[in-house]
Amino acid sequence: MIINNFSPLLFAWCLLIMKSMKVVSIVGMTGAGKSEVSRVFEEKGFTRIRFGDLTDEEIKKRGLKPSEENERLVRELLRQEHGAAAYAKLNQPRIEQALKSSDVVIDGLYSWEEYTYLKARYRAELYLVAVWSSPKTRYARLTARSSRRLTLEEATGRDRAEIENIAKGGPIAMADFTIINESSLENLRRKAERIVSVLR
Repeated sequence: MIINNFSPLLFAWCLLIMKSMKVVSIVGMTGAGKSEVSRVFEEKGFTRIRFGDLTDEEIKKRGLKPSEENERLVRELLRQEHGAAAYAKLNQPRIEQALKSSDVVIDGLYSWEEYTYLKARYRAELYLVAVWSSPKTRYARLTARSSRRLTLEEATGRDRAEIENIAKGGPIAMADFTIINESSLENLRRKAERIVSVLR
């Protein structure tokens, strides 16, 4: 379902079939707006689990300096050590703990294997929300942001690595909802809030 013009009838239909939501995963390419959408869910009472926190923790643990190159290295090492679904496996205890008291939003599911791992565990209680922006828009954001800034070369390289090495396009294609994020932050937040209303 693409969230653009949202029909009231479609909204009512979604309310009827989606009462059992437990876990929502936000998927999309780097710079699409996943973290902003995750924050909206968090503000509405979901516990937010950011898969990328594992990368940050491992960088510190291994005594490496934060950089795009070292982040990529650590992601690859974790997958070598724990398998292609590493981030889902390593975060599952946090997800299970959070589900004892609230619904969960996952910020940044990366790979097809992570998706299939979580789908096997949560089945109908897992929903994917894809956030899509054009490469041109994403690269402009990534080269201008104040923290975790990427050069154009780093941004395009990360896109290639994520599509070719971890099949990041798979979860995006399987999304239950797709948000087109080509305009303002306010518009993005409104679209995310509509999805929260449907899932609640």
